[in-house]
Amino acid sequence: MKRRTFLGSAACLATLGYTENLVPQGLAANQQNLKVVSRILDVNGKAAKVYGLIGPDGRQGLSLDAGANFDILLQNQLEEPTMIHWHGLTPPVEFDGVPNLPMPMLEADEARAYRFPLESGGTNWMHAHTLQEQNLLAAPLIVHTAEDKKADEQEVIVLLHDFSFTSAEELLANLKGTGSSSEMMDHSMMDHGTVASSDPNMGNMAGMDMAGMDLNDIAYDAYLANDRALDDPEVVNVEKGARIRLRIINGATATGFTVDLGQLSGELIAVDGMPVLPITGRLFPISMGQRIDLRILLPKEVGSFPVLARREGALERAGIILATKGGLVRRLPIKGDKNGPVLDLGLETNLRSADPLTVKPADRTFVVHLTGNMMGYTWAMSSEPLVVRKNERFEIELMNMSMMAHPMHLHGHHFQIVAINGQRFAGAMRDTVLVPPMQRVTFAAEADNVAKAWAFHCHHLYHMASGMMTTVSYEGA
Repeated sequence: MKRRTFLGSAACLATLGYTENLVPQGLAANQQNLKVVSRILDVNGKAAKVYGLIGPDGRQGLSLDAGANFDILLQNQLEEPTMIHWHGLTPPVEFDGVPNLPMPMLEADEARAYRFPLESGGTNWMHAHTLQEQNLLAAPLIVHTAEDKKADEQEVIVLLHDFSFTSAEELLANLKGTGSSSEMMDHSMMDHGTVASSDPNMGNMAGMDMAGMDLNDIAYDAYLANDRALDDPEVVNVEKGARIRLRIINGATATGFTVDLGQLSGELIAVDGMPVLPITGRLFPISMGQRIDLRILLPKEVGSFPVLARREGALERAGIILATKGGLVRRLPIKGDKNGPVLDLGLETNLRSADPLTVKPADRTFVVHLTGNMMGYTWAMSSEPLVVRKNERFEIELMNMSMMAHPMHLHGHHFQIVAINGQRFAGAMRDTVLVPPMQRVTFAAEADNVAKAWAFHCHHLYHMASGMMTTVSYEGA
């Protein structure tokens, strides 16, 4: 399957009739360039050609200010078309970055201007909305508030990813049983025992029988933090006793992680770029597409402090090391001595938004069944048409009828978690929520970003590419 046709053929989007080019005319004086480029990384001692998003400072990613405009000229320097989605932002739909919904792909050597207000700060990211995402076409997109800039703390950004020397097209073909590679997991050999956890943030999966669950469906060649594997990690220089704000982004295409602070303890202060009432812990789950902000107070002595991302249900790890001057940095093995915890809803149940929606009943409710299985690798979202009216409060209950977890992402909106397995509560504001096997999660959102249709999909790239994608449409748009 060609990258340029992936979304149009994988989901219903090509039938929606969007073809017009809505690129704004003229360039603002303070516009910044963002380049889509090819890069060469060293992965496992081999040269790997990957993609990247290079900002005006020559580094991966963007750093912008809340209250200003997102004012970017995106330049495609690849030899193929691409499309970039600004994950966590809520732009007008023509700037959202989904192929043909409504904008066409950005052709090779083409540039396109994007301009819209940045209303709030947060840890966001940007990534290809094509199979190119597997090839590391992703980068941080941090929007700082005035309070962020005044804070006496060091900012550390970590982008997690999974990497394969096998192309995304072949990985997908292998999952569907039509390829030739051996990169897929042998599910008959997976350890389906129990996974114990001593951290309350990991919830009720501690000690739970995992029989029947499919945790990972691709055996990746490497797991990366800021483009580096754990055998050659990024070492971040820090001061003794410093306060650190860790902004962690799970940009992996098909891998859930648990962030493990080791000997440190941290306060979770935001999820998906949205503030929450602080929760203290050492282990924090993060599924594909999600972000967490952790505030850490370092000890007042010399030392080095690994921050690890442990692969769900497996031994592999990625991570960085925080090190003070004179701190001994020890070599860490890529594989740990025990499997990473299974991601569940324990932390989600305890999260509370610091800026929740106003309390009111929903004007419209939907039930969406998440279905599929590993046989034939078919995935779907089954429901009545998801059509809302402007300024309504709507709720969507996600019912996972499959044996794999699904991180579900709604474009163009933030939403609040309001129920888990039928138990109502006022939870966190998010844009991506994990729905584990045979679980139910309900979220509420305001219909305040009118468009003909917004993408709504699983953020497991290969589930989305295999059909787990639909739209939320506005009546009369």
